[in-house]
Amino acid sequence: MNKFWNEKVKTIKPYVPGEQPQDKKYIKLNTNESPYPPSPLVKKVINESSFDDLRLYPDPDVTNLKKEISEFYNVDTDQIFIGNGSDEILAFSFMAFFDKGENIYYPDITYSFYSVYSDLFNLNEVKIPLIKDFEINIDDYKNLDSGIIIANPNAPTSIALGKKEIEDIIKNNPENIVIIDEAYIDFGGESVIDLVGKYENLLVIQTFSKSRALAGMRLGFAIGNKELIEGLDRIKFSFNSYTINRLSLLAGVEAVKDKEYFEKSTKKIIETREKVSSELKKIDFKVLDSKANFLFISHNKINGEELYMRLKDKGILVRYFKKDLIDNYLRVTIGTEEEMGKFLETVKEILLNLEKSI
Repeated sequence: MNKFWNEKVKTIKPYVPGEQPQDKKYIKLNTNESPYPPSPLVKKVINESSFDDLRLYPDPDVTNLKKEISEFYNVDTDQIFIGNGSDEILAFSFMAFFDKGENIYYPDITYSFYSVYSDLFNLNEVKIPLIKDFEINIDDYKNLDSGIIIANPNAPTSIALGKKEIEDIIKNNPENIVIIDEAYIDFGGESVIDLVGKYENLLVIQTFSKSRALAGMRLGFAIGNKELIEGLDRIKFSFNSYTINRLSLLAGVEAVKDKEYFEKSTKKIIETREKVSSELKKIDFKVLDSKANFLFISHNKINGEELYMRLKDKGILVRYFKKDLIDNYLRVTIGTEEEMGKFLETVKEILLNLEKSI
């Protein structure tokens, strides 16, 4: 602790990201990155980009990328906000749409950055308990007194609400903003982007990090009515006009353009997920019904933390959360077919050795 820290810095509990080992000796199934590279169009545009242009500031209005997203999702450009990853947009949303001391509602098990932002921006978080099998009861989110944020599919549980369920929440909170964090929506969920024109209180946030394989570029976007987008812009331009660098802009445009590659890679991940889920169930794992690019699993014969450590010892990184209610679960990112084959082989070996030791 430093004597120059203010009270907020002294008391804040920062978000802890998943491990990012630099030696690459692990099969990395812990941070929900894509197992496949970005679109070949992304590689081509970066290789052909002008080195000299890096001396110039990027376009603060992110015009070209907004145009591509507009065409892909059939929305107007003034309904789009581009951010330095979806996390930045979430932070801007907490600043733009909530006042100090105001309630903000979200599930008690969800993306842990929400709690960090609530603390950082002096909001009163209200955590709504999940029900059986980590599901959201939409009736708990109706007629609230302030804004709501829901990750759909939820993280780390992987469970998704349907579009009708989300719409029911939106309709029953006409005076409250409803933010839907769709970081994992492209792996089997139903996006509610097409409801943006119908409801002025809906903001949808997505990322390029998962389905478009650009986690290293830090790109995200929000879609909502133009007044909500203007609110985000007012925060951005009061903070940093140039949140997106030139190379990220080039990469983002080409990633959106290449719809065929996008659909092909997400399809492969979904197919692998379903195959791995089936194999895990055969060896008595509890596997939640995932609509994300990861699985949330537990086994009644080995503690989650112990399984995490044994996998790590054998060169496989998964994500373990030492938190109440989910401390016996692991979140496993879907890797390539080869990586997931090795994961299954290792898990079976661990369970077999466990049986032999009993």
